[in-house]
Amino acid sequence: MMNEYVRAVMTTNVITLTPENTLGDARRIMLEKHIHHLPIVEGKKLVGIISSWDIFKSGKSAAECENIPVTEIMVNKVAALDPDQHLGAVAEVLKEHLFHAVPIVNDDRELIGIVTSTDLIRYEYNKEYPEDLSKFVSENM
Repeated sequence: MMNEYVRAVMTTNVITLTPENTLGDARRIMLEKHIHHLPIVEGKKLVGIISSWDIFKSGKSAAECENIPVTEIMVNKVAALDPDQHLGAVAEVLKEHLFHAVPIVNDDRELIGIVTSTDLIRYEYNKEYPEDLSKFVSENM
């Protein structure tokens, strides 16, 4: 699995924010879409990332988040990879830095995808168990 290319696993329809968005915007999107990471882009260029953990550790209430720009707490030194690297590189970044998402960029640092720890688990699970096992889950739950 770790020799597969990043492009085989990455999500390409990435939900993003811009520096003009607020923490309130980020919070709402994360709750509605059940996601934990939002890349911040200017045009297509990756300039930062914000996670649900970043919002939580800010200690701000939902009401306070409405007026705080994402730039106040976003990470702007983002570890990013390119789509032609192997999944082992993603796993190493996640493991070494305790991240749960790695943005995927092209040579111009334009965002083209994202890989999360959940994506890696889902990919490996689907390779190992390609048939629909939902009937077994409901019988045993």
